[in-house]
Amino acid sequence: MKNSTVDDCKIIDIRRYTDSRGYLSVVENGIDIPFDIKRIYYLYMVPEVARGAHAHKELQQLLIATSGSVDVIMDDGQEKKTFHLDRPWKGLLIPSGLWRDLENFSGGAVLMCLASEGYDEKDYIRDYQEFLNYKKQ
Repeated sequence: MKNSTVDDCKIIDIRRYTDSRGYLSVVENGIDIPFDIKRIYYLYMVPEVARGAHAHKELQQLLIATSGSVDVIMDDGQEKKTFHLDRPWKGLLIPSGLWRDLENFSGGAVLMCLASEGYDEKDYIRDYQEFLNYKKQ
């Protein structure tokens, strides 16, 4: 959505269960997140570089730092907000129409993304000025 703002991003608690064998976390379509999962991918062994640097027109995401930590900087063209992910039972729910940058990956960090759509290059906005123009339309 073009009118999404950084205030529409939210950290959600992921259901978790524990017993003597450890923890189990669960995310289900339509129960824990407001979309059906169409794609899962994860980033790992990220060198000291920033990732992300794009927005999506339609795609929604849930980002989970399953190991280590990462900063997610969300930008709606007017305001920026940083979310620090460092717990595998917390996820950042991201609506469409927002720019994101991923920075400060800790050593051993694994960032998993649950996405509402399959990969479609036409859904990406990779130029920041194009993103600002998109938000004004």
